[in-house]
Amino acid sequence: MLIRNVEVEGHGRVDVRIAAGRIAEIADGLPGRADLDGRGGALIPGLHDHHVHLMALAALAASVRVGPADVGGRAGFAKALRSGNPGEWVRAVGYHESIAGELDRWVLDELVPDRPVRVQHRTGALWVWNSAALRAAGLTGDGRFWREDERLRSFAPPVRLDLEGVGRRAAALGVTGFTNADPRPADGLVGMLSALPQRLVVMNRDGPVKMMLDDATLPAPEELAARMAAARPRTVAVHCATRVQLLVTLLALDQAGPVKGDRIEHGSVIPLETVPWLRRLGVTVVTQPHFPVERGREYRTDVDPDDRPHLYRCRSLAAAGVPVAAGTDAPFGTPDPWSVMRAAVEREGKETVGRRAALDLFTGEPEHPGVPRRVRVGAVADLCLLHVPLQEALATLTGDTVRAAFVGGHRIQPG
Repeated sequence: MLIRNVEVEGHGRVDVRIAAGRIAEIADGLPGRADLDGRGGALIPGLHDHHVHLMALAALAASVRVGPADVGGRAGFAKALRSGNPGEWVRAVGYHESIAGELDRWVLDELVPDRPVRVQHRTGALWVWNSAALRAAGLTGDGRFWREDERLRSFAPPVRLDLEGVGRRAAALGVTGFTNADPRPADGLVGMLSALPQRLVVMNRDGPVKMMLDDATLPAPEELAARMAAARPRTVAVHCATRVQLLVTLLALDQAGPVKGDRIEHGSVIPLETVPWLRRLGVTVVTQPHFPVERGREYRTDVDPDDRPHLYRCRSLAAAGVPVAAGTDAPFGTPDPWSVMRAAVEREGKETVGRRAALDLFTGEPEHPGVPRRVRVGAVADLCLLHVPLQEALATLTGDTVRAAFVGGHRIQPG
């Protein structure tokens, strides 16, 4: 493929030839017939979403959204759960306690007693089922299931998955790759995800080993270090959503010894005094700078005041030499990486980053997210062509500037 008249950083307006899935030449006036006229738009590395839950995202098409922005309190929540055909299962997602308080089977029964209902908390960690759903599945208890997705799969009816739509919408935003971050991927997941046109890294399959931590079941540092050692030579990606989870992880990495490519997922709370420790270990933090924007109102009441200054660091990590990248965490956050970039630039406080740094959060190497890719000869041709020059795109940070996306030189989104 020969793309003419594109802006490439460090080269100006040039032509770019792609062969065997890689960038073969970058120069002005390359011979041959052009396959595409770039019209002066920037050619940049394709965006890679470094932390996403693809099957849950694909299930959104068959789900009822009940987040704080979707329903107006308890009455709106009840109305949303009663939507659809009578008697059919309802799969609701995005719930937060600010809507109707803590949920269990009996609270849901008061709202919807006559049809099976299951509600997922916005963290993705908790499902709550009403009595009708429990009876239909032959289950008992209070209806609250903490991190039991794997077990629950066999009890609920299958959900229609819109993987084609996920891939299409992501391509339109210039996304050429995903890292699926499920801690316990279902059997056959890799085969199902092959329907996506994007390049894939699947944790616990061909990517890093995902390690989930919860405060209630937190292992001792020695135990976590033993799990890390058993995973070597593979890298690890450790879920750290609280201060204590991060500290245990850093102690374990010290004992096990870090490997280039080890990752902290989320880094929701990173006390300032731990930043030099992160740098010394060389781990990459894959964070969600949009969460303080999307969830700011709830964080003001849910998060300990001592933790609020340390939420989802970006600028301070990068300034200290800690590799940083971003993932949308969709569907638990927006699936639009450009929206994440804007949040990283516009969020309140001292953790804002520059516009180019925001773009680089999504242009890292799939296996090494903190190492930004560049359009250069020899690089894999996972590319995003914009309608406009780079500086104009950085001024707006919106997916509207995306014209086409390419994976290995093959167009996945028409230009």
